[in-house]
Formats: sequence, structure tokens, C-alpha cells
Amino acid sequence: MSEFDLIPHQRSPATSALFILLTAVFGFYLIGPAIGFLMAIPFFEGSLPDFASKLLNPLLHPEIKIPFLIMQGSATFFGLIAGPSLYWFGFEKQNIFDFAKNKSTPLLVLTLTAILVIVFMAPNSVIIDWNAHLSLPEFLKDFENTARNLEERAGQLTRFFTTFESVGEFIFVFFIVAIIPAVGEELVFRGMLQPQLQRATGNAHVAIWISAFLFSMMHMQFFGFVPRVLLGVLFGYLYFWSGNLIVPIFAHFVNNGFSITMLYLQQLGKVDIDVESTDAAPWPMVITGTILTFGLLVYLKKVFERNSTSS
Repeated sequence: MSEFDLIPHQRSPATSALFILLTAVFGFYLIGPAIGFLMAIPFFEGSLPDFASKLLNPLLHPEIKIPFLIMQGSATFFGLIAGPSLYWFGFEKQNIFDFAKNKSTPLLVLTLTAILVIVFMAPNSVIIDWNAHLSLPEFLKDFENTARNLEERAGQLTRFFTTFESVGEFIFVFFIVAIIPAVGEELVFRGMLQPQLQRATGNAHVAIWISAFLFSMMHMQFFGFVPRVLLGVLFGYLYFWSGNLIVPIFAHFVNNGFSITMLYLQQLGKVDIDVESTDAAPWPMVITGTILTFGLLVYLKKVFERNSTSS
């Protein structure tokens, strides 16, 4: 029996999945930012109207950096952790701590998972390159231009918020960008949505891909959509095979944390790796990364199956 079968069937799984998604979207885009706005007020010197006005164009106001990051962290925490957890407890009669209950995570598994995530970046860079430079048909040019403008602004904001003035600022951004999203996004998309979608469709693979599709949609980046779907699929299979939410959470943490750390080291002049580049990695690296990714996936799957059989 799969652990997914242990979820109580009070309502249809499709309905549960819809409610979970709506809870996350509503919390992430409305409730979380509103709470974050209030939390950020003490960190801004000025009037509330001035604060609200500068939030609309943070690139022109460096003093808004920390308050804006507080709002971002609040959006993720309340939208993807607190809100869904309350829903899970109140309506699904489940406790989020059950995801890690009686689950052991060997150091070898975490180490191989970290290596897997890093080597997967090479083959995925080919998809990133293709998606970033995708040209749409003429009748979709207005959409393409709008999407590119939005993503260019998002890129400018990312560069603004990841230009670190101190070690303390790096640690704060690391917490906001690497730790909270890893927990929140995996809790919602893998821990809650994926099992419900598996029950609804009767197919684990379909559930993994749908949940990865929704995961990528929530980031609202068309020209980075496909590689993020593939990343979600990777996390989805790690959860499906292991039955342990800690594994995809750790994988997600490594993905975000590695990128933000490399960016910081690049700014310090310690490394010469442009993690923000959308260009494909050199082909020898892509081929090696693809082989290692496949090998690690096969090995981890066998490890998880062996652990499941022995438990």
C-alpha cells in the first residue's frame, strides 16, 4: 500500500486538489503580501503612502530592498506553508508533520540527491536556452513581447535583490530565496497536490507531470516555463519513489541555495560562473551531466525501493 492511499477520502481528490491550489494562490498573491506589508513597515523610514508608492518601483529606491524581501518571504510563508497547513489540518484532517513522521533520511541519500540536482543543471541548461530564446508565431507576437517585458523586469528585480551589500544581507536573502520556498513549494505541490492528483487520475506519472506544470505556472515565467516543469518532475519522482517529503525539500533547497551561493561568490570574485545566464552549458558538460543524472536517478530509485521493502 502506498502512503498516498492513507489520505482520508472525505471528498473527491480533484476537489481537494482544487481547494489546495486555490488556498496557495490566494495566500501567496493576496494574504501573504498583505501581512508582509504590515511586517515591513517598521523597516521603512517614511509615511505609509510613500512606502506603498516606492513598492511599485523598487528598482529606483534601494531603501525598499529589505522591506520588499520581507513581503516576499511573507508571501511564501503564509501562502505556501501556513495557509495550506491550516487547510490540511482543518479540512483534510491531516497534520503536515505526518509527512516526516517515522521517516529516516540517510546521509547517503541526501548527498546523492544534492549531486543529482547539481549535475541536472547541465542538461537542463539546454532546455533553458531553448525556452529563453523561443520565438512565437506572428499572431502571438503581442503576447511574446508582453511576456519578455515582464520577464526582463523580473530579471532586473532579481539582480537588484541579489546584489549583496554584506554577509548578513546574503544570509537574509538565502533564507528568503532558498529555505522558505523549498519547504513551502514542496509541501504544496509534492506533499499535498501530487498525491491528490494521483488519486484523481489513478496514474502517478500523470500526477507528477500535472503537479510540475502547476508548480511552474505559479512562477509566471513563460520563457522559463519548460525547464521549471522538468525541475518539478525531478522533485516529483524523488517524492514518489522515496515517500519522504524531506527528499524533494532538500533537493529544492540545494537547487536554490547553490544558485544564490554561486551568485554571491561571483560577486566576491571567488568564482567565474554566471548562474543567471540562459545559455546552454558546453556540450561535454551537458553529455556528462545527462549520463550522471540518469545514473543517479536509477541508483536512487533502487535505494528507495530497497528501503521500502525492508521497512
